[in-house]
Amino acid sequence: SVNKMVDTRECTKPTSMNSFRGIRHSKFRHVYGKGARKDQCYENVLITQKSHDTAACAANPKFVATVVEVAGGGAFIVLPLEKTGRIEASFPKVTGHAGPVTDIKWCPFNDNVIASASDDCTIKLWHIPDGGLKVPLTEPVADLQAHQRRVTQIEWHPTAEHVLFSAGYDYQILVWNTCKKSIIQAIDIHTDVIYSMSINRNGSLIATTCRDKRLRIIDPRSGKLLQEGICHEGSKACKVVYLGDTGMVFTTGFSHFSDRQYAVWDEKDLSSPLALEAIDSSCSILTPFYDHDTRVVFVAGKGDGNIRYYEITPSPPYCHFLSQYMSSEPQRGLGIMPKRGCKVNLCEIFRFYKLHASKAICEPINMIVPRKV
Repeated sequence: SVNKMVDTRECTKPTSMNSFRGIRHSKFRHVYGKGARKDQCYENVLITQKSHDTAACAANPKFVATVVEVAGGGAFIVLPLEKTGRIEASFPKVTGHAGPVTDIKWCPFNDNVIASASDDCTIKLWHIPDGGLKVPLTEPVADLQAHQRRVTQIEWHPTAEHVLFSAGYDYQILVWNTCKKSIIQAIDIHTDVIYSMSINRNGSLIATTCRDKRLRIIDPRSGKLLQEGICHEGSKACKVVYLGDTGMVFTTGFSHFSDRQYAVWDEKDLSSPLALEAIDSSCSILTPFYDHDTRVVFVAGKGDGNIRYYEITPSPPYCHFLSQYMSSEPQRGLGIMPKRGCKVNLCEIFRFYKLHASKAICEPINMIVPRKV
């Protein structure tokens, strides 16, 4: 029978490089993406048209927040998770920044607190009441000012409450105590614009990519540079994400010939990548998202309609292509739901909130692994 023949082939040891090697076993080979129905999307959300590389969307088990287009200054809208359908134009927004909002991140310790970064060189913390806003919010609970140029990215510390990291065009990473509104550490070792930063699971290390094409591993407590190496050689931005507690980092970037690539690195040796593969020849910047529980990394580009996903393993070749979610609608950005907000009883392992590039829609996309329930 066909099944018996496939099983026999998988068990047969190859006698040469050209022999049949069988199919690699994986629990997540058949993961698939499921887009939401129209009534489960958030419609009439006027998504920002600014060209920042950040996601412009953030979600938690209570709310989904999206940076929106406004005439002056910067603003974002916070919607209760259950408020799907068409959003009225008069829905109250979070305003208060003097420049466009570049990044928003929910606090992992308090689902009612969100931080926002802006072109106006400030980071602001906002408290969102349960049930959402009834009137526009203009007064932040904290206003953090120290950067000399625009703030492009913010990240909360994963294990220490009231600790926030911010990166700006002044080549600095600042570590904040948001409770005291003071700076704990100023990391001033970059020589050019910081493209992205990622923090490992316990907050003891930061990985960064920079315009000088270097990948760096930094100790945030001392501010010292631990490792440094040449990342992708292309002229466009590189992105980085820490691969949980594996001791590895994952980067996306471009080759000398402008092909999109991914690479896997050992955090203790950045002299050469553990794995380096070309993806395609598209021009948009790829952003990686990592699921610590399944060791699956999702890769999506601004302007693409697809989301690729790979499985990470501790041994060569380290990164295995699984499949991709395909859509005819390109994305302007993607927000992700923390695992505690996913419906794991329905076999959902990850959830994206896709901002459509051509429509005023925020669409949930569920990544599901087929299992008997």
